Amino acid sequence: MSGGDAAGRLVRPFTLTGGRTRPSRADFTLITTVTAVDPPPVRAGRLQPEHTRILRRCARPIAVAELAAHLDLPMSVVAILLCDLLEAGRITAHPPHPVSRTEPDLDLLRKVREGLGGL
Repeated sequence: MSGGDAAGRLVRPFTLTGGRTRPSRADFTLITTVTAVDPPPVRAGRLQPEHTRILRRCARPIAVAELAAHLDLPMSVVAILLCDLLEAGRITAHPPHPVSRTEPDLDLLRKVREGLGGL
């Protein structure tokens, strides 16, 4: 985890979250897509530098796992920071689309198997 400042000092994850260890909501999974709200809310409060970094990355939709990787922060920390931004109206969260529970297409599966066998 880089999380260091210009002088190379390490910033501990609990410092970034204000000592919080759990997100206040369960909105965020690894594949939840988040997007910054543009324009930001009128009554938007002051942000921490980490919140600003997240908002820059969320200018376009991005998955939470990808965001954590780009920020080089643990998923748990990113989820807590995303909760802050969601509650402040600064981002939107889009859960993954549910997969239908229908029978698999056996013809398609055979074609995939044949294609893989041909490699």
